[in-house]
Amino acid sequence: MRLSDISLVLLGAGSSSRFDTPVKKQWLYSGEVPLWLHVAGQFEHIGSFTKIIIVSTDEEINLMKNFADYTYVTGGKTRQESLSNALQAVETSYVLVSDIARCCIDPRMLARLLESKGEYACVVPTLKAVDTLYYEGKPIDREKVRTIQTPQLSHTDTLKRALETSYSFTDESSAIAALGEEILFVEGSAIAHKLTTIEDLGKLPCLTPPSSRTLTGFGIDTHPFEEGKEMKLGGIKIEVDYGFKAHSDGDVAIHALIDALLGAAGMGDIGELYPDSDRSYAGIDSQSLLQDTVKRITSYGYTIGNVDMTIVAQAPRIGTYKAKMRKNLASLLHIPPHLVNIKATTSEKLGFIGRKEGVTVHAVANLNYYQWQRLL
Repeated sequence: MRLSDISLVLLGAGSSSRFDTPVKKQWLYSGEVPLWLHVAGQFEHIGSFTKIIIVSTDEEINLMKNFADYTYVTGGKTRQESLSNALQAVETSYVLVSDIARCCIDPRMLARLLESKGEYACVVPTLKAVDTLYYEGKPIDREKVRTIQTPQLSHTDTLKRALETSYSFTDESSAIAALGEEILFVEGSAIAHKLTTIEDLGKLPCLTPPSSRTLTGFGIDTHPFEEGKEMKLGGIKIEVDYGFKAHSDGDVAIHALIDALLGAAGMGDIGELYPDSDRSYAGIDSQSLLQDTVKRITSYGYTIGNVDMTIVAQAPRIGTYKAKMRKNLASLLHIPPHLVNIKATTSEKLGFIGRKEGVTVHAVANLNYYQWQRLL
């Protein structure tokens, strides 16, 4: 299907506040594909749009760019603001707008929308009400009620004008109707059910369980010693009279672990997320950085499997601290202690480590996709 005069906008900048999991719903995985990409792929399979625009947050966009070469736009505080931002990138006469939470696309429903292109300012899929309805304690005629769905096909210039207001609309059709333009209702589809709560996952036939693949990341970090500082390794205070020279507290074990986690998730490195050019991280407890990292990778659809690290140090001697470090890191990672392994070795008095000038830590972390189907 050739769609040369239509741009597609997929909205996904929301916080998923009603979706009661630690994972943002746009980052649930179907197989090895995140939900937002799964939705975009369904539209691409149906036809060739002039442009596909994904609306999300800046941080998520940085990760999304690793998956696919679409046009990405930063969203706003509301759906309407996000759509207005996206329309700035639309140059076609028509725009098809859908929510990423509308996971399953019915090709027949989409064909019904496109068949009416050009006749109305906005074409909208709807469903009839099947239950008895009451409004303010009184029954109403359900034949006069419709449930509105997406995607919705709009004339681009009309939609832009409709959104030039401070009034908040919940969808494109209501904004365009407020201009006095006529809206065409076409038959919607039960397949196009919107993912709002966990229970909705069982109503989405196009989703498959997440892959069982394990993703592995490697991290390494080195810090020299500095006299007169407190030393922490794995979040545990080491009883010596020197610490690490660093912008933060210099916890080289946690820094290596963060890089391993980010590597497994494909999210770059610690310097990108927590740059030493940012004064807010000066002297910060690295445990808080690890907690933030865990929260981030969890929200993007991953669970932590296990971690393993090797601390290479001629000094200090850390054998008596390893058990405490293991328990502390396990707590920060929200996994059992037996899934955290810590090894220590020396450099046999070779190099800067052998001269007792600093410490290097190597870390490996394994991630798995969040298995949402177990909630059903």
